[in-house]
Amino acid sequence: MLSAADNDILCRVGPGTPMGNLMRQYWIPAIRSDELPAPDCPPLRVKLLGEELIGFRTTSGAVGLVQNACPHRGASLFFGRSEEEGLRCVYHGWKFDVTGGCVDMPSEPAESNFKTKVRVLAYPCVERQGVVWTYMGPRSVPPALPDLEPNMLPDGEYAIANVMRECNWMQALEGDIDTVHVVFLHGGARYFDPAMAAASARERAARYAVRDAEYGVSYGAYRTEDDINLYWRIAHFLFPFYSMTPTGRLGVRKQVRAWVPIDDEHTLFFRISDPESRRRPDADGVVRPQRDLSSWNPYQLGEGTELMPRTSAWYGRFQAKATARNDYEIDREAQSKRESYTGINGITLQDQAVTESMGTIYDRSHEHLGTSDAMVIRTRRRLIDAAKALRDDGTIPPGVDEPEIYRQRSGEVVLPRDADWWEATEELRKAFVDRPAIRLAPTQTLSG
Repeated sequence: MLSAADNDILCRVGPGTPMGNLMRQYWIPAIRSDELPAPDCPPLRVKLLGEELIGFRTTSGAVGLVQNACPHRGASLFFGRSEEEGLRCVYHGWKFDVTGGCVDMPSEPAESNFKTKVRVLAYPCVERQGVVWTYMGPRSVPPALPDLEPNMLPDGEYAIANVMRECNWMQALEGDIDTVHVVFLHGGARYFDPAMAAASARERAARYAVRDAEYGVSYGAYRTEDDINLYWRIAHFLFPFYSMTPTGRLGVRKQVRAWVPIDDEHTLFFRISDPESRRRPDADGVVRPQRDLSSWNPYQLGEGTELMPRTSAWYGRFQAKATARNDYEIDREAQSKRESYTGINGITLQDQAVTESMGTIYDRSHEHLGTSDAMVIRTRRRLIDAAKALRDDGTIPPGVDEPEIYRQRSGEVVLPRDADWWEATEELRKAFVDRPAIRLAPTQTLSG
């Protein structure tokens, strides 16, 4: 369990908080490119790390992200006009460019230089493969973007999906690094992993190896495969809010998941992956190359996660249709008939239901943690320690100036019982390597 003070450090991300300051050291995925679909399109409300911001796309296609309130008299810039390389406040016509500079002040005399003295708070933005990244930190020259492989794939070879979760960012992230819940919460799911199902049938509870890594924390959860082999699920937490889950054969899938804090009580989930790695296994547990992607939906989060139409409200982006307000459309009959362990439709929605059911910010001083929580415990400690080190000593947290350490992959593998799981998988964990898109069947070994 955590003390109340450490729980507060872990969860609070607003301006001036230790974790908020840590987050601001990094580039943050803030907007999906298609949310600002064309030059001079309508502005977008974006809440990020507790700040109310307005996103806009200029005439030339650049993206700006500025504070909501006009520095003149506080009118919302959401109602502004995006025109001629800037965003114009409709109250008095003041116009600002993507750097925050005031480039026109028609309410003042032509000879006035007042506009050169006024700025709106603006955060630099960079667009890369369907994602608009922003830097909210203190540096005049931001660090490099992280080398996240799925966000660096060629056009047409990546997919982005989002959903908003009505709970604290760490609650949401912890679900991704808690592999033991898969055999319970997701048991009976239509797309339940056959290799995982076979392993969990042999041995319900996994054992764990957890270790710090330069990018964050990694774990290997292992079960008996046969008399001489172990079945491993290897996955990662990467600073400050990324996860790579152990779905698919280790070394094949290109995917990353980001749990971006909207504020202390709301989280925007990004899943970025390549289409081939989203293929589901055939009956024999093997994923075979899919040549026809014409029917594949790159924005689909999975069965059960239907999104509501987007609104212009602060929390109007990527809201799920099934929420706590309708009990996540739980089907008690399906649950009682053992057709579904939860009665909730779809893996993503099942995760959403349980993490939101804890409340918006869970008080971790009430927990009773077991051996299966080793990865969660280690990840919390690394985050809290890094936030304190930045606060107390100015120590830059991991990965800020080392974009190359994000070049990772996760997944499943079968290893001999006497193998060192970390050393034996070193090459398979490397990103930017072409490997065949074949999923690990229950009888395959590392060399199979």
